[in-house]
Formats: sequence, C-alpha cells, structure tokens
Amino acid sequence: MILRRGLLAVVALGAAIVTGCSSGGDASLPDAGALLKDSAAATGGVTSTHFALKVNGTVPGLSVHSVDGDLTKANGGGAKGTGTLELMGQVVDAQFVLVDGSLYLKGPTGGFQRIPAALSSSIYDPSAILDPQRGIPKVLASVQGPKTDGTEDVGGTPTYRVTGTVPKDAMAALVPGVSSDANATFWLRQDGGHLPVKASLGFAGNASVDVTLSDVDKPVTVTAPA
Repeated sequence: MILRRGLLAVVALGAAIVTGCSSGGDASLPDAGALLKDSAAATGGVTSTHFALKVNGTVPGLSVHSVDGDLTKANGGGAKGTGTLELMGQVVDAQFVLVDGSLYLKGPTGGFQRIPAALSSSIYDPSAILDPQRGIPKVLASVQGPKTDGTEDVGGTPTYRVTGTVPKDAMAALVPGVSSDANATFWLRQDGGHLPVKASLGFAGNASVDVTLSDVDKPVTVTAPA
C-alpha cells in the first residue's frame, strides 16, 4: 500500500513548458528555467536512488504518511523499504517490496503478503519517482513561474534553491489524489546536471510533501520475499 497510490518521492522534463515560463531572481544566479531543464533531463537518466518521502499535515487523497527506501530501473524496475500508511482506516508501519509488477507488504506482525492487483493499484507507487512521464522529471519540467532565489547547503551538498508553481496534473502520480496546484521549492545541485537533492510541494493548510534523493546510481538489488 505504501507504493501505488499514496506516494513520493520526488520531477519530468517538459522543456517547452519550463523554458516558456519567465524566470526571475538575482541576476547573479543561474536562470531557473535552464536549471530545471537540466535537472529534469538528468533525473530522467538516473537508474537507481535512495528516496525518502514525508507528508507534513494532511494532504487529501494521500494515504502515505512517510516512505523511506531504494528503487531501481534495472531488470524491469523495483523498490523496497519501509513506510507509514493508512490501511483500512488504521495507520500502520510496514515493510514493502515492489518487484516484477507485484507488491508485497509486511506489517508489524506476520510475514510478507502479496497484495492483489486490484488493491495494489490503489496504493502508492514509488516506481513513479524516476519515471520521466510520471515522476520527478515531469514535475521539474512542468514548473510555472520559476525563480532562482538563492543558494543553500543541503546535507553537505551545495544547491541552488528554485521556487515556482507545479500544476496538479503534473504531480498526479507522485502525489496521487491531490486536488490543487502546489507551491514548490526545489534544491538542485550546483554541479553536474543539477540533479534534485530535495523537493517540497506545499498545499493549503500548511500541508506539504517533502521528497529527498540520495545515493544516486548506487546499485540496488530488489528480490521477491521468500
């Protein structure tokens, strides 16, 4: 459940949209549209990553409270980790494995159980995070009114801080069930392809969804539970 309909993390590639939006901010800082375009392209090429998603407050339609795990595109893709989610009206901590299109969950007691396809499709899908057509690359590419408003050190990594608005349709897979646009802040690495280190999507009522990526392209192996 942790995977298919409630979650993060993490932004796609609509270069035309990004470059078509005006970019403001300090003239001494890089252009926000160019940063987002580079970041979307670089993220689309990532093959594996560690990700963490945290929901602050209440985001209607999102059953996941937090997720921490690893995902890969290799061998058809897969993900594994832990999370806190709402299941049948109860908040539970669970381990999850997504492999070969099947979702396995393990609650506080008992072993892993394979979730029926009809049910797993209503749960969060972490495999969307790196998907250029559904996840972080798409979100990055769809930012409206982007502005580079400063620099910031995030966990020892120098980043550019970019703000803007993300249309609800662009984050439908990353934040399923969301019914409004988000005020977003992205922290993009200053080096290389400006890969995203963190993204925060803000909603009404001071609610937000934070997604962080680390250990980019570090090998990840996911196998079905025994």
